[in-house]
Amino acid sequence: MRAHARREAPRCRRTMAELGEADEAELQRLVAAEQQKAQFTAQVHHFMELCWDKCVEKPGNRLDSRTENCLSSCVDRFIDTTLAITSRFAQIVQKGGQ
Repeated sequence: MRAHARREAPRCRRTMAELGEADEAELQRLVAAEQQKAQFTAQVHHFMELCWDKCVEKPGNRLDSRTENCLSSCVDRFIDTTLAITSRFAQIVQKGGQ
């Protein structure tokens, strides 16, 4: 039996000082995207707590129709509000770019 030498893939470890402008811009873009995801997730969790507190009087194995309708309406309001805010921000950005 022959022993095979293992080849390791070259490691791409660079410090921040070694990053080029394009790499730094890409890294900043990725960090910003992750921050937006984290902010959105936190907002959803906060919203769900609000809807839960408003709609669920006593937790059980099943949701009664009143609780189900309340949660559905609460989520619908959240979606409508999010879409309105997103649309408004898009308008502001579009006007700023002209």
